[in-house]
Order: sequence, then structure tokens, then C-alpha cells
Amino acid sequence: MEREKVIEEIENILEVSRVGVMSTISGDKPNSRYMIFYNDGHTLYTKTSKDTLKVDEIEKNPNTHVLLGYEETSNDSFLEVDGKVSIVEDQETLDDLWKNQDKTYFDSKDDPDFIVLKIEPESIKVMNDKENLDTPAETVDFTK
Repeated sequence: MEREKVIEEIENILEVSRVGVMSTISGDKPNSRYMIFYNDGHTLYTKTSKDTLKVDEIEKNPNTHVLLGYEETSNDSFLEVDGKVSIVEDQETLDDLWKNQDKTYFDSKDDPDFIVLKIEPESIKVMNDKENLDTPAETVDFTK
């Protein structure tokens, strides 16, 4: 399969999918939770509080696995993203991602507990896209 076609499908899924599952490592076991994702190209962002278990886990082990898509796509395709997480606290990024509904969790975009997690993909696998891809799973390696 052509890399460009797989990347196009990745971008199509990222365009329509916001809710996904982010897994981190707690000790020697995976720990998963639903998160809302935003993207800039293939890089994912999600908002959270500084004082959470996931932040503690990321500080010990920045590897993550994200599932994103399925219900939002017309053919039940989804992405499996393997990547590294970093904590973003610069005000420009916080301002860009701040939404009014965030007031449910934070006093304001200046709240010291409000942070963003940045997920830089090492690989993204497109799953179940039988309409647009030749095989049921195609992977793009972003480390090359």
C-alpha cells in the first residue's frame, strides 16, 4: 500500500474523531482512560490536570498507546497510535486548546493545574478500513 494513501486515511480519521482511549503504564500494567483529543497534523493533544495518576505514569514512562476512531467513521475504521507523551505548559498552547466547557474542570486557562499532553506518534496503524485500503491493517512508521 502506498504510504501517501495510508497517511490520507489517517488524516481522514483524525479529522472526525475526538474521543479515544489513552493507555499509559502503571507499574508493569497498562492503565487506560477515555480522553478528548485534538490534532495538529499527526501530533495529538489532550487536556488534563497536573495532579493526576496519568501524569505520574507519564513522568515515569512516556510511552503511550491511543485508540481513536471507530464510531465516528463511516466504515468503523480506527487508529492505533504508539507514541511518546510530553507535558506542555506553555501558555500559547493552553490558550489554543482552551474551551469554555473546560470551566467544568478548571477555574480558567490560567489555572496552574491545567496542562496539555502532547503525543508524538512513532507509528500509526489504520485498522478495519476495508473500503479504502487493500488490507485490514496498514501501519505508518513516523520514526524514519
